[in-house]
Amino acid sequence: MSAVTRLSTLLIAGAVVAGLLVAHAPHAAADDPLTVYTVSYPLAYFAERIGGDHVKVTFPAPPDVDPAYWMPDANTIAGYQGADVILLNGAGYADWVEKTALSQFRLVDTAAGFADVLIELDDIVTHSHGPTGEHSHEGTLAFTTWLDFRLAVLQAGAVEEALSKRRPALAKELDANFEELKADLQAIDDAISEITASIEELPLVMSHPVYQYFTRRYGLNAVSVHWEPDVVPDAPQWLEFEELLQSHPAEWMIWEGEPLEASVAKLAAAGVGSTVFDPCGNRPEEGDFLAVMNENVENLRAAYED
Repeated sequence: MSAVTRLSTLLIAGAVVAGLLVAHAPHAAADDPLTVYTVSYPLAYFAERIGGDHVKVTFPAPPDVDPAYWMPDANTIAGYQGADVILLNGAGYADWVEKTALSQFRLVDTAAGFADVLIELDDIVTHSHGPTGEHSHEGTLAFTTWLDFRLAVLQAGAVEEALSKRRPALAKELDANFEELKADLQAIDDAISEITASIEELPLVMSHPVYQYFTRRYGLNAVSVHWEPDVVPDAPQWLEFEELLQSHPAEWMIWEGEPLEASVAKLAAAGVGSTVFDPCGNRPEEGDFLAVMNENVENLRAAYED
């Protein structure tokens, strides 16, 4: 069975699995808000939407780091250790978790329910993201799963299941909140599907190798480079890009964040437009996950309609 077929089966069957073991004995009093720690902002947003006032959600990564490669300090790890629920993205995201003593009964791998459709990586590239220093995309799996919004729905479902197991008396309310979030995520999925279907073979370049699930879900004709929005590419990178255009005549580059004007201008001179589709792995300066994704949709729409 192919990965796409398997994913469709999961969606039709509504197979949402909470992941690892979830504690059966409550850590907090039944009337107290559940303390929830997450390793990524999308999971924090899902937990806040689903849990409402019944959860106290903490996503402790600083705003200037990539949470996938961030290593929390001892005090922050102690906070994770004291949480009622620890939400993991899975697929190798935040691998510090595997090196830290966290209670297996509180861990919830939100990607466990679709483990057999995760994307394996082939290439290894080392580079840096600001203060996080050098790192390499050498994990065996791509991990920005939520950029396939069908998978995001499954991850949100895993969050709802984990919270309901801790607070069964609130299951009806939590499920209603999940259904509202699910509708929002499905609306984004529908919008992107409609936009990208208009020109199925539009050549695109992604500024960073984090769009694997996005590319697969929406059937994009895309390749990735390793550019940072806050750094003007050097001469070798431009040379590689010019060679890339010979075989892949891209009309647009999709950036993780707002690129520098110098980069935009040089791309424009080569006939390549620039737009932003922010993966939103970290908490945005303004708005929330849904607002960022809706803005991403409009950026993508403008590129495809140009």
